[in-house]
Amino acid sequence: MSATTLGRPGPVNGRISHWFTELPTPRPALPGDRDADVCIVGAGLTGLWTAYYLKLADPSLRITVLEAEFAGFGASGRNGGWASGLVPGARDRLAKQYGRDAVLDYQRAMNEAVDEIIAVAEREGIDADIVKGGTLRVARTPAQATRLRHKTEADHEWGVTDSVMLTPEEAADRIDIAGMTAAAWTPHCARLQPAALVRGLAETVERLGVTLYEKSPVTVIEPGQAVTPYGTVRAPFVLRATEGFTASLKGLRRAWLPMNSSMIVTEQLPKEVWEEIGWAGRETLGDTAHGHLYAQRTPDDRIAIGGRGVPYRFGSRTDSDGRVADRTIAELTSTLYGVLPQTEGARVEHAWCGVLAVPRDWSATVGVDRATGLGWAGGYVGHGVTSTNLAARTLTDLVLGRESRLTRLPWTGHRPGTWEPEPLRWLGVRGLYVAYRLADLHEARGRTRTSPIATVADLIARRP
Repeated sequence: MSATTLGRPGPVNGRISHWFTELPTPRPALPGDRDADVCIVGAGLTGLWTAYYLKLADPSLRITVLEAEFAGFGASGRNGGWASGLVPGARDRLAKQYGRDAVLDYQRAMNEAVDEIIAVAEREGIDADIVKGGTLRVARTPAQATRLRHKTEADHEWGVTDSVMLTPEEAADRIDIAGMTAAAWTPHCARLQPAALVRGLAETVERLGVTLYEKSPVTVIEPGQAVTPYGTVRAPFVLRATEGFTASLKGLRRAWLPMNSSMIVTEQLPKEVWEEIGWAGRETLGDTAHGHLYAQRTPDDRIAIGGRGVPYRFGSRTDSDGRVADRTIAELTSTLYGVLPQTEGARVEHAWCGVLAVPRDWSATVGVDRATGLGWAGGYVGHGVTSTNLAARTLTDLVLGRESRLTRLPWTGHRPGTWEPEPLRWLGVRGLYVAYRLADLHEARGRTRTSPIATVADLIARRP
């Protein structure tokens, strides 16, 4: 989509995301040196959930959260709004390292975390327009259908026995997707409004007595302290919750790759269009293409749809306000019209992007080094809305020295390795996503199995 379509103005581009109807006025910055019991760096969902559970567990704790911009500025306020039970890691690979039973419990804990988010939102009066309609995954080529069946079989092997294959007719009764050859549904996902969740959670932790400073970028994290231009917070525990922005911190340039993902959202669609599409169950929607899409029907009856766009910026750079290249907007618009031709001609009102963190082995990690007091959580590979909640409860147990079921999950203390130095990192990632585009084109010719181009790319990337 170009700047204008049929003489109409183009979409808002950037400005963080559509989920923020108005950008918030930042809270005051750190006014100087402070002491705390726990300092959390990053006021996204990981940081805020961690502050929430720590304060509930021990109301006497002095907890300070430092945020470079405002709560939800990063992926927590820009994502697709899926609170999904998808494990942020390669289940088979983790099982080889930590055992099958540990991964089975990991999967159960992720599914339970979906319901935990819903329960907390209800208990704390956070109106995030949450609807637990599950996820509909669709295939539009024979190779995608083969992968979808394998994914569903794998779900069953890992205890998600309520994931089911649907006939195209059964799936079309839910959402009428063009060219659908197969579909599957899992109940373990809720659609929500991301900015409403993160802003509501920020207000909740403040109400509980947590101190939140915004516009306070942390430049150095060291044992016992987090340093900003405005002062230093000293605390026995300093927890890093910076996800896609981790590479900007000293010594962490190659820890996690900041992968870009882009989204567009349509104008509000009229009732007659929704009667053609369906989507009454408010399921989240995904596919099994290599350049995969993710989508939701928003609370105000738009379609928000996302994909990769420009996947990586040289040197692990990140954007400032979420601006998207015009060609990415055009590609996502074309995808939308192709998957849901009922929307043909619908205006795209907003486009944006954000970064998610990808560890070298594509598996998230959480941990606390009690010798230094330094903790971390992240690397959610795009499955962060739910993972942040589970990570926060795990961090809470680790900080408080409580051995629990959560501290025994396989991501606790997991060490994923580091990414290659530049320019190998940039060349590798860009090359991989060219390969995935070619693989999708290859499979569109009717292959029944995954393109060997994608198979080789997955092996190089160590992607699950």
